[in-house]
Amino acid sequence: MSATVQSSHVTTGIDPRGPQVAAALTSVVLVAVLLLAPGPIGIALLAAQAVVFALGATRGVQHAPYSWVFRTLVRPRLSPPTELEDERPPRFAQAVGLGFALVGLLGFVVGADVLGFVAVGFALAAALLNAVFRFCLGCEMYLLLTRITH
Repeated sequence: MSATVQSSHVTTGIDPRGPQVAAALTSVVLVAVLLLAPGPIGIALLAAQAVVFALGATRGVQHAPYSWVFRTLVRPRLSPPTELEDERPPRFAQAVGLGFALVGLLGFVVGADVLGFVAVGFALAAALLNAVFRFCLGCEMYLLLTRITH
């Protein structure tokens, strides 16, 4: 489910297929983390994914590395999007992903591996929902919080 651009506060929208591709790439990275953690390669991959989440949350999803992959390799092969999406819900979702990645990193670094695996598992579940079904759990959380607070 996507949030279409309807607010006067939004100056540009994003192609809703971009976050779905990013979620697929995120899923691949997080599966590798689950297979390789708590070893150093798994922890390094999770740290790299945390940086990707941080860029998406702070600069906007269109500025994250996976967006470059979408713009360069995927979007040229697709027809133009039928609608654009408000970037705020996916940006919030990136912040939620960052939170789970940081909890996972903390868990692995301090030896609380179960905490690390659970946090990464939650992030993977959310990424897979978006990648496979185009259901952005973090976006839905954003919309729900917006309705509650306004």
